[in-house]
Amino acid sequence: VQLQASGGGLVQTGGSLRLSCAPSGNIFTVNAMAWYRQAPGKQRELVASISSLGIVNYADSVKGRFTISRDNAKNTVYLQMNSLKLEDTAVYYCNQVIRTSSWDIQWHTYWGRGTQVTVSS
Repeated sequence: VQLQASGGGLVQTGGSLRLSCAPSGNIFTVNAMAWYRQAPGKQRELVASISSLGIVNYADSVKGRFTISRDNAKNTVYLQMNSLKLEDTAVYYCNQVIRTSSWDIQWHTYWGRGTQVTVSS
């Protein structure tokens, strides 16, 4: 299983971007999905998560500006980012907890390779 994230880029402060992340490979079902980010010189931090039931959680720094959503038919997770700030500049990583087959009861955590988001003044 591989996760492919897309949608990053360069945007001015106050602008918007929409990230998406979809898996390829053998997928039986997906549990939680999330977005993390890592800025230069900082630790990776959770930005937002969404459970299989649609329960969402956000970092305080992005509440009211970012929206996480999922399309279960496509096993895709999205992150709509509005009112972007300089401090949102980071590499954004998607994360999904996946069962790859009906006979494998183990949940596996997969990470995407990251997509760069750069906010300029």
